[in-house]
Amino acid sequence: MSGTPTNDPPVNELGLVVVGAAGRMGQALIRAIHTIPGARVAGAIERAGSPHLGKDAGELAGIGTIDVTIGDDPLPAFAKADGVLDFTSPAATVEFAGYAAQARIVHVIGTTGCSADDNAKIAAAARHATIVKSGNMSLGVNLLAVLVEQAARALDADDFDIEILEMHHRHKVDAPSGTALLLGEAAATGRGIDLDGNSVRSRDGHTGVRKTGSIGFAALRGGSVVGDHSVVLAGTGERITLAHHAEDRAIFARGAVKAALWARGRKPGLYSMRDVLGLA
Repeated sequence: MSGTPTNDPPVNELGLVVVGAAGRMGQALIRAIHTIPGARVAGAIERAGSPHLGKDAGELAGIGTIDVTIGDDPLPAFAKADGVLDFTSPAATVEFAGYAAQARIVHVIGTTGCSADDNAKIAAAARHATIVKSGNMSLGVNLLAVLVEQAARALDADDFDIEILEMHHRHKVDAPSGTALLLGEAAATGRGIDLDGNSVRSRDGHTGVRKTGSIGFAALRGGSVVGDHSVVLAGTGERITLAHHAEDRAIFARGAVKAALWARGRKPGLYSMRDVLGLA
């Protein structure tokens, strides 16, 4: 009968699956989707054997019942969704990228620690899926990366050394962080060099003098720090420090949802947050 209410979601809303739904980032993603117009939680996935399987994803995230039950099979969830938000592990992300390619949906990747082989597989999946991948989904960090690139280009390597310092909570498993590497890539691009061949990841013992043009990294771990990053350009008699301090992982979740909304309807390919923010 005309006018009868239904439980069907609005046809224009972007249905998103959250993988790793019971984790800290997964819960933050569910809360972000719930607050951003144009998006809805279409599915929630956890690993097999998780104690959270069968629970309502909204209740676990603290926003009340949303009638989305946490499951362990991504295939049916992906098949009925428009996109997936993924801050899991490299191995899981590669698997999810393949599923997203099969389903021809958007895949937003905030996972860090991916190897060159992992990235190659993700790039292959991007032939059929619209993938947005970034070491950091926040507006502030991606703007910082642009500034770092400009500063590195403007300040000669013979006069200014570049060091990147990052600190995260005690539970983070990869170092340097994905954000630190993103900033390092920006600095290397500004200098017109390859980061892999010019980065220094650790110093111990008698290291000798600093190599001109190298980009150094230092990683600190402890407490509950969400993410602090500083890029120091050190010259003779002066230092420039460009920094970003993340106080709430919700900034990454909101950025991921906005990336998914941006990617909707775009042709398959591998994009970055610079594309999303118009900073490319």
